[in-house]
Amino acid sequence: MIYVLLLQLLLFSCAQPEKNSITIATASSLQYAMEELSLDFKERTGIKCEIIVGSSGKLTAQIMQGAPYNLLLSADMKYPVFIHENGLGIQSPEIYAYGRLVLWSTDKALEPELGSLLLPSVQKIAIANPKTAPFGQAAIELLRRNSILDSVEAKLVYGESIAQTNQFITTGACPLGFTSLSSVLAEPRKETGKWALVEKEDHAPIPHGVIVLDRGVGQNVSASKFYSYLFSEEAREILEEFGYSRNE
Repeated sequence: MIYVLLLQLLLFSCAQPEKNSITIATASSLQYAMEELSLDFKERTGIKCEIIVGSSGKLTAQIMQGAPYNLLLSADMKYPVFIHENGLGIQSPEIYAYGRLVLWSTDKALEPELGSLLLPSVQKIAIANPKTAPFGQAAIELLRRNSILDSVEAKLVYGESIAQTNQFITTGACPLGFTSLSSVLAEPRKETGKWALVEKEDHAPIPHGVIVLDRGVGQNVSASKFYSYLFSEEAREILEEFGYSRNE
């Protein structure tokens, strides 16, 4: 009898149904694209996605502290690799897209170019915190490569994430700032101000990584479905609309 009970428990544990909702920790730069991706994914699978937005570094810290997220979509590979190395992922992280850095201004009198950063009238330059936000790291690298970091460092105003950095720019608190291409292509901002794409050669590539977190059989099944969807042609088309590419 006891063997029958054990067998039943084993079969029950192996047949746990997949969950109809998952929670996805999402880098701020991916917010608007992620909204489109999650809607398309739900239509195809019936699985609802709750999106938690923040800087890649802060989301990783929350995961390490036990936040119940099912996936991390980071704006770099460093944090997904860190999570994997600490045994919290069900597989190795993968690159799902590459992001692009832009210089953006909502001030009609300013051109979004490096020379404008040096103008005496420009006293504040918005940038995501390079300690936790990959686009902030790329911006610092750009300034250093062009030998103007020392000249503008005192002007830099750090946002906790790309979302806060965008707020500094759109409100006029900072006349110029660095953000992601996906941010300026998002519907709410398509006609807001002027922006210029930063040359790829001016900073290292910005690979975006994804990892599925180990949260139990049912949740892992649903999260893995989203992971597979993220590499589909349907998801690729949405990502390309927001300025992401599959290659460096």
